[in-house]
Amino acid sequence: MPLLRTGGTALYYEVVGEGEPLVFVHGSWTDHTSWQPAIEADIRASFRVISYDRRGHSRSEAVPGQGTRRQDEDDLQALIEQLGPAPAHVAGNSFGAIITLGLAARRPDLFRSITVHEPPLLTIVADDPAAMEELRPTSASIAAALALLRQGENQQAARLFVEEVALGPGMWDQLPGPVQDTFVRNAPTWLDEQSDPGWATLDVDALSRCSAPVLLTHGTTSPAWFTTVLDRLAEALPQAQRHTIEGTGHLPHATHPQQYVAVLTRFLQGREV
Repeated sequence: MPLLRTGGTALYYEVVGEGEPLVFVHGSWTDHTSWQPAIEADIRASFRVISYDRRGHSRSEAVPGQGTRRQDEDDLQALIEQLGPAPAHVAGNSFGAIITLGLAARRPDLFRSITVHEPPLLTIVADDPAAMEELRPTSASIAAALALLRQGENQQAARLFVEEVALGPGMWDQLPGPVQDTFVRNAPTWLDEQSDPGWATLDVDALSRCSAPVLLTHGTTSPAWFTTVLDRLAEALPQAQRHTIEGTGHLPHATHPQQYVAVLTRFLQGREV
């Protein structure tokens, strides 16, 4: 089993394809397998694709607690430097998108390009009353999921998160059994992530100095506050392209892989999306 040792832990990773390096960074609760539909779609025909389980997730080494988001960023840095080679294209989803942007703000030299889908950067929209009002039910659901996890009710917490925060009502029962198992297994890591007071912050001024091409995407079935987050990022990143992936939500690479790969490939090849 391939493992990369970094920051006191060992990360499981997989590499397929040939070409410029493209690193996929998954979000909370999931693991590298969430990118498999996109890899098979067939992004690996054009790029050397690296996917991995973030620290505390699935096949990566178990550690006492997930650690901070800064440690996740350092893990991504090590992955790019040791497996890339740097600079690499990096695509992140949800919390993985925050990790990607956080590292880009500190180490822009590591990035050929940046693609992020719906980073939940709550703090950069805290001054927007409409966004905060839209976020109120989501925040209540997050608090309820955290309470369940503290009580050891991991499956109930995972179901609540999927249906009220990430994917929508009724979606838990539509997930394949192995995907449900992954959510339940990685639930404690999400609890630890949420304990990091800086998990949703971003040095936007530092990020604005990154000159790499950037693609900001969102889905039409996702909450509207994500577009407000992307609006703020677009203000700081004048070189960024925006794209709406029709009919998709928070995990387009898993639910609509052909659409996602078509958009991503056009961007990575330097074409307008």
